[in-house]
Amino acid sequence: MKKLVMTVMAAASLVACTTAKQAPEKTGAQQLMERLDSLRQRGIMYGHQDDPMYGLTWEYDKDSSDVKNVCGDYPAIMGFDLGGIEMGDAKNLDSVPFTRMTEEIQNHYRRGGIITLSWHPRNPVTTIEGGGWAGQKFPEGTAWDVSDSAVVKKILPGGEFHEKFQGWMQRVSDFLATLKDDNGQKIPVIFRPWHENSGSWFWWGEKLCTVEEYKALWNMLQDKLKADGYDNLVWSYSPGCQDNLTAERLLDRYPGDDRVNMIGLDGYQWKPEEKEAFISRTKQNLTVLCEVAKEHHLIPALTETGMKNMTQPDWWTSTLLPAVQDLPISYLLTWRNYKEEWFGPSPVKPDCSDFRDFYASEKMLFVNDILK
Repeated sequence: MKKLVMTVMAAASLVACTTAKQAPEKTGAQQLMERLDSLRQRGIMYGHQDDPMYGLTWEYDKDSSDVKNVCGDYPAIMGFDLGGIEMGDAKNLDSVPFTRMTEEIQNHYRRGGIITLSWHPRNPVTTIEGGGWAGQKFPEGTAWDVSDSAVVKKILPGGEFHEKFQGWMQRVSDFLATLKDDNGQKIPVIFRPWHENSGSWFWWGEKLCTVEEYKALWNMLQDKLKADGYDNLVWSYSPGCQDNLTAERLLDRYPGDDRVNMIGLDGYQWKPEEKEAFISRTKQNLTVLCEVAKEHHLIPALTETGMKNMTQPDWWTSTLLPAVQDLPISYLLTWRNYKEEWFGPSPVKPDCSDFRDFYASEKMLFVNDILK
């Protein structure tokens, strides 16, 4: 009898071990996607580009943030850009030191926030390796340099600049390796490469490569980073907002359900007189976005937005909030606060009072809200 019991116990133990092996621990990307999906049931997270780096009256002050200085809380989402990492530069295209970027990503993750990364790589055909950003006249050699209409084709396998671009992708990989938490684990991030591809102002835009070439570009970068072990990336496909957007148009260059986790749109208001048009277009575009996201099991977001230089002091509650509040998007991210062109709130600008009302809305979530 004792032998029989021992045999049964051993068999049960074996089953338990086998079951445990069949249920591997979730990756950082899977955990982040579940968190994003859960949080959007509660509201829309507010995000800001380069938030802890500089504002309208300061640069690189410790623990500073124009958003926090206005409302007392950090954004739930912080965005950073890797443009320049491909050149081996010490600073990105907006003069942010990459070492400081790593530190602030770690800080925001430590406080419970979420990070999104974009990448505006220089034009690999017109840029000389080692040239850096200094002395380059915009847009010569930048991501906005569309003087060569076949850049994507030339960096894909078989292209004359493929080997060069492989080195650029390796530098992205090397930077991602620095994003570790206090326990040495990879920090989950939303990665948003090749964005606004529905326009033609970047060298990967729709008039500068075929649908097949764009998808091959996406796959080449994704396959490289996955092969390097980055299972902590939530891949975001983010074209630009368009008039009368359709699902077919939105998915025109979509890499596929096996390649994408999040789907977003970038859309701005540039002038005060565009208020009603911005609200109408944003609502229409996000409605289509959310329908597509539901059908393809993706997380929807307004991945870039804002009003340039905030010439409408009540923009936050009279324009942005009405445009998004009825739609189940995960987050919205306003672009950076630079002294010549800003999109977020600032304590020295007249929109700060309205932003506090925006912050107080039950619909909007900031970092303290997503800890609850």
